[in-house]
Amino acid sequence: MTVPELYDGCTVGHLFRRAIERGGDRIAFVDDDTVLTYRQLGARLSGIVQALEARGLARGDAVATLSDNRVDAYLVTAAANTMGVRSTAMHPLGSADDHGYILSDAGIGTLVFDPTAHGERAALLAARAPGLRLLALGPSDLAPDLLADAASRPPRPLVPRAAPEDVANLTYTGGTSGRPKGVMTTHRVRVTMVMSELAEWDWPAEPRFLAITPITHAAGAIVLPVLMRSGTVIVARGFEPTRFAALVREHRATMSFVVPTMLYRMLDDTTLGDDALSSLEVVIYGASPIAPARLAEAVRRYGPRFMQLYGQTEAPNAITALRRADHDPVAHPERLASCGVPIGPIQVALLDTDGDEVPDGEVGEICVRGPLVMAGYWNRPEETEQAFRHGWLHTGDLARRDADGFLYIVDRSKDMIVSGGFNVFPREVEDVLTTHPAVAAAGVIGVPDDTWGEAVKAVVVLRPGMQADASELIALVREAKGPVQAPKSVDFVASLPLTGLGKPDKKALRAAYWGRSARGVA
Repeated sequence: MTVPELYDGCTVGHLFRRAIERGGDRIAFVDDDTVLTYRQLGARLSGIVQALEARGLARGDAVATLSDNRVDAYLVTAAANTMGVRSTAMHPLGSADDHGYILSDAGIGTLVFDPTAHGERAALLAARAPGLRLLALGPSDLAPDLLADAASRPPRPLVPRAAPEDVANLTYTGGTSGRPKGVMTTHRVRVTMVMSELAEWDWPAEPRFLAITPITHAAGAIVLPVLMRSGTVIVARGFEPTRFAALVREHRATMSFVVPTMLYRMLDDTTLGDDALSSLEVVIYGASPIAPARLAEAVRRYGPRFMQLYGQTEAPNAITALRRADHDPVAHPERLASCGVPIGPIQVALLDTDGDEVPDGEVGEICVRGPLVMAGYWNRPEETEQAFRHGWLHTGDLARRDADGFLYIVDRSKDMIVSGGFNVFPREVEDVLTTHPAVAAAGVIGVPDDTWGEAVKAVVVLRPGMQADASELIALVREAKGPVQAPKSVDFVASLPLTGLGKPDKKALRAAYWGRSARGVA
């Protein structure tokens, strides 16, 4: 006879406690002038747990954070995970309307904020939601200082209170299709994510992770596995190529996470030498597609130190990985267009609209099963059912698989262009355009056309000091992909619109051409 608890898995709180116990007097975090050992980290986390408990927060409650990159904001999430409190990290660049919507939709009663960077926003949100309790990460006229309270409390053992199927994090998607949706990831999902990262990734011998992108999003999913390896997390705010290179040198960083637009800026910065990333053994990139031509340029310039992740909020943090050894522009140049192969603990299939698997070489939607899959969308049963149709999580990404199992994303299903009855995948056109030596970046969209329904338009950013004309770019695509995929027109711009996460914003790009029509907000 067995008891029900016999096969319970651990929770995120258990992982934090284990990492702190292992780390001892090693350095866990560097945040400007703040340096925390693992022992000090445990004491600070314990204090934050006690301070939140003193205000009545307990398992099943909800808390949100609003902060730029700083270790204390991350520790509020760690405290919530330990207590069994549902945590929502709000994007620091989000709008007031989106922040207010998230607080209301998620039923959040407590907001912890950075008073220096987000005090005005916190005051505005509190005025809109009179019952909202504010706690500040430092001195503030607006709210009690959570950190001062935490520092006054003697450390005590960390006791994880959550169960594996409790919601650990309620993460809101970017909202490119309307109001953001809350994605429920349980402790089971988050633990599987961390253990998969530890097992599947290329890791430096001494992890020193430079967190330059928001730890409220993809970079934050890398922090806990670094701590599990007794590594160091260097927290930084804001990206600029020369400053990034200086931080790498100063802290002897061995790994970092960037989005492709950051890598492009480094490649286009003529002040950086080829040794700018010399201490970085692993540069993880993801969050949006990368142009293979620019990736090949990065490998030539900086060497074989790149690893790609493909995933989404609904199945964090990676569904597939393209490891360092797979970035081989000589033996396998085609793989620079791949997002890699599926990681171990999940099932991945390419399905057609009827839920049947497509043969290798044909396009299907990437669908996922297994312990990484979200519990569903918060208070959206119909959208959850739609995402889980045919017994799979549907990612919305269309891809082909080659004979070796590598996946090649052709586009988001919603971004596909239908021109004259033919399907055009913008990603494939963008990849051709960026092979031109004068092109730094390209975005391809469909625009209204009386003849074709949608016409293919390219919006192009040129490299500094270089020129190209529309006709040669159109001819380049026509030769590589044929007349259907060739743009009917090309616009040249100084930069492409980006989301708050640094991803190309196709919604904003289309808006200039579609006005108020439905396609413009798809």
